[in-house]
Amino acid sequence: MTPTPVRSGARLKFYYGPMDCGKSTLALQIHYNHARQGRNGLLLTRNDRSGRSSVTTRIGLTKQAVEVGDHQGLVDLVDDGTRIDYVICDEAQFFTVAHVEQMADLVDEHGVDVYAFGLATDFTSSMFPASARLFELADEVLRLQVEVLCWCGAAGVLNGRVAGGQLVREGERILVGDTDDAELHYQVLCRKHYRSGELA
Repeated sequence: MTPTPVRSGARLKFYYGPMDCGKSTLALQIHYNHARQGRNGLLLTRNDRSGRSSVTTRIGLTKQAVEVGDHQGLVDLVDDGTRIDYVICDEAQFFTVAHVEQMADLVDEHGVDVYAFGLATDFTSSMFPASARLFELADEVLRLQVEVLCWCGAAGVLNGRVAGGQLVREGERILVGDTDDAELHYQVLCRKHYRSGELA
């Protein structure tokens, strides 16, 4: 049996940056642009802030997506007989390392473009395992340049977890929250104020 030819030029791209820098907005824009040109794609997410199977943005855009579970095979999602040209993975930091390996398989073995969007580091400033693997495997790693500011006006680069008005550095690695003023929320900080724990 002759193997199916794989489209050359498929790429795995990882877009990263702190909260509020427009990752989900860019994911939806890329999805729109590709679909408009007649390409068939899948929009995947994991632990979206909305608590639903969707990609949501802080500027009000939202689109239904497939929620990826721990044991969901990404290759299985595109191997159902439907032509898939691209896959967009939002909240990529919450995917598993095995999922990242499957993203590479989609590119290398199936000729599918994969666009991953996520945080690089968690609230302790440690790399998420999936993000670390994306740094290692992606054809392109792109830091988003949308300006995010710390309360002091300096560039915001790290995501602080705030509980009871204090920056916390211990606890569950994955605890979904937003940047609002809830009892537990996240705040983007410059390196200086992340390290000192000073909050606005």
